[in-house]
Amino acid sequence: MISEVEAQALLHDRDLIAIGMKGDEVRRRLHGSKTTFVRVFEIHVDAPPSALPPRTSAGEFRIVGRPKSVDAAIASIRAALALAGSIPLTGFSLADLLSLAGAASLADACGALHDAGLEAVAEAPIDVLPDPAAAISAARAAGLQVARLTVDVLGPDSRVAIPMRARDLQQAVGEIRAFAPLPRAMSVTAPSTGYDDVKQIALARLAADNIESIQVDWALYGPKLAQFALTIGADDVDNVSAVDPGTLGTRRSPLEEIRGNIRSAGLEAVERNGRYEAMG
Repeated sequence: MISEVEAQALLHDRDLIAIGMKGDEVRRRLHGSKTTFVRVFEIHVDAPPSALPPRTSAGEFRIVGRPKSVDAAIASIRAALALAGSIPLTGFSLADLLSLAGAASLADACGALHDAGLEAVAEAPIDVLPDPAAAISAARAAGLQVARLTVDVLGPDSRVAIPMRARDLQQAVGEIRAFAPLPRAMSVTAPSTGYDDVKQIALARLAADNIESIQVDWALYGPKLAQFALTIGADDVDNVSAVDPGTLGTRRSPLEEIRGNIRSAGLEAVERNGRYEAMG
């Protein structure tokens, strides 16, 4: 576990290869060559489909988008459950739920979502939540799992602070399974580069070594950056497509593409579900 001073030094170090090797050392100490991935079928809160597309195979169904109300969130959960069946159903940002319900009513709102069939909150953005520990505790008390920390926007002044905050949060609340340190949205005033992104992965692995997995989003950041991230600290790939368009043949299906990318990086591909359980 590195100190904040050491993390700042790594941030300003231009030797990406050396930093990446340090991140990979921690990754391999924790996981060896094992690399997990999850195929996710996304359902927009305002437009749940009436049926699944052909050739759909998912380990997680995830409701995305900001609900207009708690009632709207419940309605989307019920519609998604009809498609998900026994596959884990996750959804929403904890920050959005807090904004809808307010701190005093967050536990009640989460309880209603749990009773409707939601298993876990999909995102806990630690750069947005004013008190992440309190919000996570309220959701968990209501029966919802909160296992994944995310970042909405990452500015140049928070690149060290955010991983350190993730580490401290794990110490405070525990049971965090994954930390996705790359932002969900690009900063308009200070957009990151690919160099910044891969360094952030390594920095997160070194700073938050009490969190089991460092995660990269396949759909958001693309196969190439995701594959490289696996060699410098990341060990989990989120949001691989659950739908095979069937236009490129079996060997080019999303499942074979993610397996091939992991294997070509010299790693072992293990598919998991939304509960972080290995499949097959």
